[in-house]
Parts: sequence; C-alpha cells; structure tokens
Amino acid sequence: MAVRDLLRRGPDPEETRDALRGKVIAITGGARGIGFETATQLFDAGAVVALGDIDDDAVGKAAADLGVEGFAVDVTDRSSFAQFLDAVESAVGPIDVLINNAGIMPVGDFLSYDDALIRRTYDIDVIGVITGTQLAARRMVARGHGQVVNIASVAGRLPTPGLTIYNGAKAAVIEFSEAVDAELEKTGVRVSTVMPTFTRTGLISGLHTNSMVRAIEPEDVAAQVLSIIARPRVRLTAPRSMAWTHANALFPQRMKRASRRMTKLDSMFLDYDHDQRAEYSKRIGSR
Repeated sequence: MAVRDLLRRGPDPEETRDALRGKVIAITGGARGIGFETATQLFDAGAVVALGDIDDDAVGKAAADLGVEGFAVDVTDRSSFAQFLDAVESAVGPIDVLINNAGIMPVGDFLSYDDALIRRTYDIDVIGVITGTQLAARRMVARGHGQVVNIASVAGRLPTPGLTIYNGAKAAVIEFSEAVDAELEKTGVRVSTVMPTFTRTGLISGLHTNSMVRAIEPEDVAAQVLSIIARPRVRLTAPRSMAWTHANALFPQRMKRASRRMTKLDSMFLDYDHDQRAEYSKRIGSR
C-alpha cells in the first residue's frame, strides 16, 4: 500500500465504536464547531458525553439538542474548570477523557494586536489547556488510567504572517502535550494532540482560502479525535495527509518563503474580509 493511501486510510469504524462505548468524555468549547461535532460523533459511538462552554445559553441548547449534560465553564478560571470537572463526574461518573477544545484564533498585523487580545488568546489557548490537563490528569493518575486530548492546529507547525499569536499558542500546546505525555508514561494516563488544518468554523470567517489551501469540515476533525481516543497516540493531524507539517522546521527558509507565496499564505491572514469576520472578532474579544 502506498504511503499516501496509508495516510488517507481511516480507523476501522467498528473497532472505534467498541473502544469508545461507555467512556465518560468531557469536552470544552462544546457548544459549537469542532467541539459540538466531536460530541455528536462520540455520542453516536456510544460514549457518555458532557459539554462545557463559556456561553451558558449556547451550551444549554447544544446539550439539550444532543441529549447530554451541559455546563458553563470558563477555562481561564481554575476554580471554574475544577467545578466543571466536578459537575461532570457528579452527573455521569469519573471522566475517562477530557478534550481541551476551547480556543480562539485572532488574525492580523502583529504590530496592531491589542495587548488584551494577546493575553486572552494565551489564557484560553495555552493556560486553559495546561489547567485542564493538570486538573484532569491528577484525577486520572489517582485511578491509574485516562486520557487528555488537546486540540492544537497545524498552525503550530507552520509559522505564518498574520497568524503570529495563534502560531505561538498552538506550538506551545503541541510541545507541552508531548512533554506531559512522556512524564506520565508510566501512570496509565495519556496526553494526545489533534492538529487540524483550517476548518470551516467561525475561526476562519472572512478568510479567503483557495485551491491550494483547502478548509476541511468539523466532522473530519472530529473523526480524528475519535481515532486518537480509540487508539491513543502522541499526536495526529487532521487530515492525516498534513502529517508532513511535522518536518516543516527542517525545510530551508527559501523553500518556506516560496511555498507561502505560492499558496498565498503570505497574505491570507493579513488581507481578509473585516466585515465577514466582525461577528467572530467581537465574540473572541468581548469578555
């Protein structure tokens, strides 16, 4: 079988369902986008799912629509995160898997970034992930098993103009997760990372993708999350064909510059439709 076919081949659906059936899985950022689609696929596979989101109304509706438990959680507040985990375990039992999915993606000229937005991005995308990983892993180590899945991005491997703050945040998540996984290797607890490419959610509103930089659907990312829970690994890209990004640091700068020009990644996150992105920009900067 060709390497390309191996990268494209998905997990066996029946094996995945068998591995997920009955697992208690909590998801942050679960009210919409990748989080909600992941919850839906997990629920359909027989997992016991609980949603968490900072938007109380949205998570209540999402949980009701899916028929699962839903709770408000602010991942930047340690006590709120701990209360969320307590609430999930009180409602449905000990958590087998925590999916740290909550995140935001600001774009634009680095010199123009507002300090508050920079700090908010790192509070959610990095500190929130670290906090959730620590709080959940402490419970899991005590029980001798469990998994934390952190949603990062291929952007953590592909430094890109206009995406500087997000690049740094997701790179931190990738390396942090691998380090914690290595540290907890003998405890029965795994820490994994799923790295999506550009996904059709609010994160890419107003951005102009093209034939060379295609966006995937939330269900494609969710499928990889299910796969890494069914068969734990350190990291997995979504789609799997993006695994080449792990070698990006080895490429010469001349090749990187040429690639960015060819794919328009040198301008995609600087020249975007501000009107189309206005609602998302307001939401990520409003708290």
